[in-house]
Amino acid sequence: MTRERGLNDSLAEWLPDDAVVSEVPLTTTRYLDAEEVQRALRASELFGLYRTLVVTSARTALYVALARRALIEGGSVVSVGSATARALESDDVEVDVVGDGGAEDLAPQIGEGPVLLLGAASMRPELATALQARGLSVTTLTCYETVPAVLSEEETRKLREGDVVFIGAPSAWLVAKVFVGANSWVVVPGATTGEVVRKDHARVIEGWGPSLREHLQAL
Repeated sequence: MTRERGLNDSLAEWLPDDAVVSEVPLTTTRYLDAEEVQRALRASELFGLYRTLVVTSARTALYVALARRALIEGGSVVSVGSATARALESDDVEVDVVGDGGAEDLAPQIGEGPVLLLGAASMRPELATALQARGLSVTTLTCYETVPAVLSEEETRKLREGDVVFIGAPSAWLVAKVFVGANSWVVVPGATTGEVVRKDHARVIEGWGPSLREHLQAL
């Protein structure tokens, strides 16, 4: 398990009962101050005019209440991935569209701009590029940044020996890829991270959920 400590419990529930689990956090998160995010929002000339809010990560759920103030009345909320959607729904935010594929799959489901994208400082550009290619105005709002962890010898050994390695985001794979063995299965939440991992690694399983237990047992 390579997510930050405290975020791996739900993943462990999807493993076979006899699995031996190790935690090796690959990144840490620095969240921006809410007032800083709010100032950036209100500085936009489109504040109050955005028709679509795209929430790219569960980590940005903390800022959605602020970002919704920038939406026009009747504006829609779009979630990238089911994990993000669950985080929003737990905060009583109604999600209009949930995209479980990559950016190319989600972009056609966003019908109106201007579009406000909430995400990381290193947000991947594919979705914004696809929307802009359709003539939609896109503003990106940084809410957090992901900082790579410095791993110990013991942690790198665990990565090398792991039969299954969970990778939650492209930023985590940047840290892990030099250590993960060719025979390891890398489990990712969805298509976006899967595409990144497949550039370096052949054994990839997409999709986090209860069905993962049977999938792993069948390997």
